[in-house]
Amino acid sequence: MEEFELSEQCRLGNNQARKELYEQYAGRMLGVCLRYAGNRDTAEDWLHDGFLKIFDSFDKFTWRGEGSLRAWMERVMINTALQYLRKNDVMNLSNPLEEVPDTYEEPDAMEVETIPQKVLMQFIDELPPGYRTVFNLYVFEEKSHKEIADLLGINEKSSASQLFRAKKVLANKVKEWIMNNG
Repeated sequence: MEEFELSEQCRLGNNQARKELYEQYAGRMLGVCLRYAGNRDTAEDWLHDGFLKIFDSFDKFTWRGEGSLRAWMERVMINTALQYLRKNDVMNLSNPLEEVPDTYEEPDAMEVETIPQKVLMQFIDELPPGYRTVFNLYVFEEKSHKEIADLLGINEKSSASQLFRAKKVLANKVKEWIMNNG
């Protein structure tokens, strides 16, 4: 089924269309959940919850052309993850300020390109939940600090601080990997 027809059939409650939607998009949506979860079990739980929300919310979906269904589904998955993270107050689970160095040297872009994407994603997964959440929203979702602050119920300076700390941790991991594998 084409994306538009698939969305319309899901809106009508067609279980075959829902199955097809799940089979077609579950892998991509799991990837979205993994970026925020940090572990596969939690990501799979969010994937399940997200699809339940998607199936219950098709009346809120508006077709805007090819790709709009996938984009809407990604937004639902991200909101599912953020809802869980806010509920569990992950912004307060980050490292204390004294554990993070004051400065860091940004790694050379050419050197970073030598690191396999899977390794880079693992580095992101290993970030404390607050750092990882802000980093994902800023880098992958292209949200501003104001938007992140609104989404997470924090102030803009906290968002900027979390991003700066995430970049420090990632820069150190990249430099260490390059020293050991470069």
